[in-house]
Amino acid sequence: MTEEELKKMQKDVRKKKRIATEMASEVHDLVEDRLWSDYDKLVELSQKTAAACVAWAEASKALEQVEA
Repeated sequence: MTEEELKKMQKDVRKKKRIATEMASEVHDLVEDRLWSDYDKLVELSQKTAAACVAWAEASKALEQVEA
């Protein structure tokens, strides 16, 4: 793997982690501030957050294998 490909993978992992973190923040805000008015959005938002976390975990694992 070239240095450029490795940097691209690292950037992808960081991006996916940022997205997962932003989604988790949205869940937090909903629960803390709008639960009683927006509770119906919680399941969908939680599923999207979980999917973002899985995407990050898979990308992170692939990067670890390449770096090993």
